[in-house]
Amino acid sequence: MGQRYDAFHRRSIDDRAGFWAEQAKLIDWHKPFGQVLDYSRPPFARWFVGGQTNLCHNAIDRHLAAQADKPALIYVSTETGDEHVYTFAELHREVVTMAAILVSQGVGRGDRVLIYMPMVPQAVFAMLACARIGAIHSVVFGGFASNSLAARIDDATPKVIVSADAGSRAGKPIAYKPLLDEAIRIARHNPASVVMVNRGLVPMELVAGRDLDYETLRAKHRDADVPVVWLESNEISYTLYTSGTTGQPKGVQRDVGGYAVALAASMRHIYCGNAGETYFSTSDIGWVVGHSYIVYGPLIAGMATILYEGTPIRPDAGILWKLVEKYRVSLMFSAPTAIRVLKKQDPTLLTKYDTSSLRSLFLAGEPLDEPTARWITEGLGRPVIDNYWQTETGWPILALANGVEQMSTRFGSPGVPMYGYDLQLLHEQTGEEVGVNEKGVVAIVPPLPPGCMQTVWGDDERFVETYFTTIPGKMVYSTFDWGIRDPDGYYFILGRTDDVINVAGHRLGTREIEESVSHHAAVAECAVIGVADSLKGQVAMAFVVLKDAGAATNPADATRLEREMMSLVDRQLGAVARPAKVHFVAALPKTRSGKVLRRAIQAVCEHRDPGDLTTIEDAAALDGVRTAVVRADG
Repeated sequence: MGQRYDAFHRRSIDDRAGFWAEQAKLIDWHKPFGQVLDYSRPPFARWFVGGQTNLCHNAIDRHLAAQADKPALIYVSTETGDEHVYTFAELHREVVTMAAILVSQGVGRGDRVLIYMPMVPQAVFAMLACARIGAIHSVVFGGFASNSLAARIDDATPKVIVSADAGSRAGKPIAYKPLLDEAIRIARHNPASVVMVNRGLVPMELVAGRDLDYETLRAKHRDADVPVVWLESNEISYTLYTSGTTGQPKGVQRDVGGYAVALAASMRHIYCGNAGETYFSTSDIGWVVGHSYIVYGPLIAGMATILYEGTPIRPDAGILWKLVEKYRVSLMFSAPTAIRVLKKQDPTLLTKYDTSSLRSLFLAGEPLDEPTARWITEGLGRPVIDNYWQTETGWPILALANGVEQMSTRFGSPGVPMYGYDLQLLHEQTGEEVGVNEKGVVAIVPPLPPGCMQTVWGDDERFVETYFTTIPGKMVYSTFDWGIRDPDGYYFILGRTDDVINVAGHRLGTREIEESVSHHAAVAECAVIGVADSLKGQVAMAFVVLKDAGAATNPADATRLEREMMSLVDRQLGAVARPAKVHFVAALPKTRSGKVLRRAIQAVCEHRDPGDLTTIEDAAALDGVRTAVVRADG
């Protein structure tokens, strides 16, 4: 760590009140806060207590005086060919109109609105409209199937759902409406109304008395005036569901003031973004990166933000760089998977367009391997900065704060601890700190800094139990990631300590996939693990014990069963959760106490030594896994 940044970081830990009071000046407050931090009920932290502010005001309204006619939201869809630039004034009008629509449906402060949308401007309007009126939005990734959607509807209990007829992927429409209708049918909770955006991609029937056409409502409320609702800093801005080690997804709950301050500070210190410039994140609004760095962060900083519907290789693998040239993008945020996809394409497309406006490319979502990092750094001739964080934290835990002090990147490392994070590497069993270059669990000593999750929606007990009780003898937040630290303070992330896997930046609970596969009538038992993959970071792999041991001995039967199980996961969880392969085995390797040895199975799949197997009940079960993997590898 550089000396200047080291002092900056140390102050953020030693003088939290003074440090964050300074950062709070980066946003507008309607009413000043009386207390920077209330940590009277560990591990729950309340930031900027008593202060009143609003995310929508900070993202749009406060820029109208100086930037009304400057670009705010740049929508590009290579799926439909649509392209539209909204100025701050135009974005303001659309958001106020959407706010009026929601108010007309009885939505008010504290009510939930579930957004199940593709990457279209109306999704952003809906998020900002909720923020404007004090409603809590919960965006559900458009790739999720009905069962996953229903679970989130039941947990969030939204008054209104905003959705669309369809999304599109690689030129193929993906109908959302049937998935939504089925989800509402099987959910216990029913929304009062559903606002539907009709893109004209697939035929769509509205349910009488429930479904409303967005364009009709938009015309009706076009001239409405909906003032900002000033919220106490610790009121809830949104919930965002993330997979856990149980089948029940967790609603990560975020506040208003702490989140606004954290994002404003990150745009200055980490991303070095300036008002009037353009920010391009290739993520999806269904994920936390889309919330923090497509919608709120860039707009709070007064930047234009690109909302992109499409893939990195359509119409060709130069599309991202073409957009950088066209919109003079200063800062770009993508995922290692996208870069690995581009690496397989024509290399000349990397230099075909003028990318001289680009100052930095930031990557996050899953670990960035050194060959990919080196390839894109050399190909672009621009700094490529890895960063590491989670849905739970809302902004980077590890990165480089080049806005404080220029620091060199290290291939394979996402950087050093960011200000506000008191990071430790702890021994999994003893809870003691490990030394330099020793593997430990990446943990954060609370209080968590502003912008991090407040709790699990509706379940404080689960928040404490999940995150603060896994390290013996210490109340620290576990990231559930292994890491090591080099002598200069740079961290390297080594993978998960739990049963959550990361497929191309999509975080999936193996338990959810196991439950889905187990719904197949032929399945007696199932284990799903994440296996390293050169393109996606990890892929899910299923190992299934059948009720009838002979049912898969015939290759045709095995293929049919595998296809049926994959189809079941597709229907229940969505294609993103589909296992890359289903292996049929006679038994799952277990300890004598009956716990499935997932790490041993993973090691076999990755052709590694499975390590200590003294607790295994039947070594032949692991041999069966090895045989199945070898057979599949051909």
